[in-house]
Amino acid sequence: MVKLNEISDNPGAVKERTRVGRGIGSGKGKTGGRGVKGQKSRSGVAIKGFEGGQMPIHRRLPKRGFNNIFALHFNEVNIGRIQEAIEAGKLDAAQVVTNEVLLAAGVVSKLRDGVRILGQGELKAKVLFEVAGASKSAVAAIEKAGGSVTIFAAAAAPSQVAEA
Repeated sequence: MVKLNEISDNPGAVKERTRVGRGIGSGKGKTGGRGVKGQKSRSGVAIKGFEGGQMPIHRRLPKRGFNNIFALHFNEVNIGRIQEAIEAGKLDAAQVVTNEVLLAAGVVSKLRDGVRILGQGELKAKVLFEVAGASKSAVAAIEKAGGSVTIFAAAAAPSQVAEA
C-alpha cells in the first residue's frame, strides 16, 4: 500500500540546482558564473531595456491605440447555449431572461455591463428577452420561435460615473 509520506520521484528524475560560489573545486566558485567585474557581476542589476545609450526599441517604435474607458463589456451568449440551459432545466422559458437570470442559471459566470445575444445555434422555446443587445440573426431566430427581444441601454460601468 502506498503511503502519502513515502511518495517520491524516480531517482534521477529531478535534477538539483547548481549551487554557485561554493569553492573553486565545484567549477562554479569564485565569481559564481558571473564573469569578472562590471555592472552585471554585481547585485541589483536592472538594465533590461538598455541598449548602450542608443535609443531603445520601445522608444523608437510609435505608440499605437488607446484604452477606451467608456467601452462596454457585454456577456455574449449564443441562443444555442440558452436552449441547452432550458433543456437542462436550469432556465425557465416562461420567465423573462435577463443578465441576472442567466447568472443564476450558470449560463454566464460573472455580471458585466449587460447581455448581448448572438445567433449561433437553434432556439426551440418561446422566450422573452430583456437584454442590452442582440444580433440581427439572434432577433430573427428568437422571433421565429415565437419569443421577443426588448433591448435597453446598458447601465454605465462604475468607472463611468459622470463628473459634476
